[in-house]
Amino acid sequence: MARRRNGALDDPEHRQSTIKDVAELAGVSLSTVSRVVAGNYPVAQATRLRVERAIEELNYVANTHARVLGGGSARTVGFIVNDVRGAAFAEAVHGVEQEAARRGHICLVATTDGDPARELAAIQLMREQRAAAVFLIGGATDNAAYRARTADIARSLDAAGSRLVLCGRPPLGDGIPVTVVEYDNEGGAYALTSFLVGRGHRRILYVGGDPAFTTTAGRLSGFRRAMGDLGCPVDESLLELGTGFTRASGYERVSARLRGERDFTAVFAETDVIAGGAMAAVFDAGLSVPEDVSIVGYDDIPLAADLRPGLTTVRVPYEELGRAAVRSALDRPAGRAEQHQMLGAHVVIRRSADRPSPA
Repeated sequence: MARRRNGALDDPEHRQSTIKDVAELAGVSLSTVSRVVAGNYPVAQATRLRVERAIEELNYVANTHARVLGGGSARTVGFIVNDVRGAAFAEAVHGVEQEAARRGHICLVATTDGDPARELAAIQLMREQRAAAVFLIGGATDNAAYRARTADIARSLDAAGSRLVLCGRPPLGDGIPVTVVEYDNEGGAYALTSFLVGRGHRRILYVGGDPAFTTTAGRLSGFRRAMGDLGCPVDESLLELGTGFTRASGYERVSARLRGERDFTAVFAETDVIAGGAMAAVFDAGLSVPEDVSIVGYDDIPLAADLRPGLTTVRVPYEELGRAAVRSALDRPAGRAEQHQMLGAHVVIRRSADRPSPA
């Protein structure tokens, strides 16, 4: 509805309201409106209600940059992932968003497609927005350059009153102001490999990503350690690495192996998505799961239970990972530098893995 102000006709539907408009309508000062919007200073209840009614009537949207320059808090957190389409990432992101919302924070979201430059740009934007915490979700390529760059980011955010949170990534080292919430990546792979060996498998085809990537590094380490502890030397020719984490990669690698002499009885797929592709490859080769080839995955995304047969896999509590990361970051004691929390992972047994068929 149009209103007349200072002899001019204003239409709120076609003109963006300002903080001055809100102050005039509520009959308060500009600073009072700023305090109500930022929520960082006590305001009398009756005054707050008048301001909130004016904001609603004018459909006023606060200017975040103005609030930052004024010293207010935007009450935001930011999370950054390579790709939000992955089911495991989505669960972790959901946990972050739900816990942050419960605490009255709004989430800023950015995706990087694995590009470090895009990650840096997103972090800088979130720092400018005065995000209370910035969450990096999922694995990373772990090398000296990554650690140095991420440590610098942690210090920069800390100096701005924010917090870097590594969610599903390993720690950076002592004294870095960072919150780390991860899961027992290596332990889950160790338990899953032990399960296969306990079923009598010795020739296990491992299909996974780049060993420099933290997710692959942990799972491959658990696989190797279990094989060694159980007296089963790892045949390096059975390691199909650098495949990525797609269904297509699982299908292509296992299909190629099945075109020759089958020299394995089981497949350890580094993710459930890879396992789904591996299972399709076995079926398309005219073989059965688990009668001819046993297959296991990792993550326990919803797909795992829907496959036929159901997929034996490792359950990672991704949603709790996200929630725990928010709690740790926002509830951290003042002055505390590094925080580190490890969540457990466990094997979920379904029907995709059994004893190998007699030769």
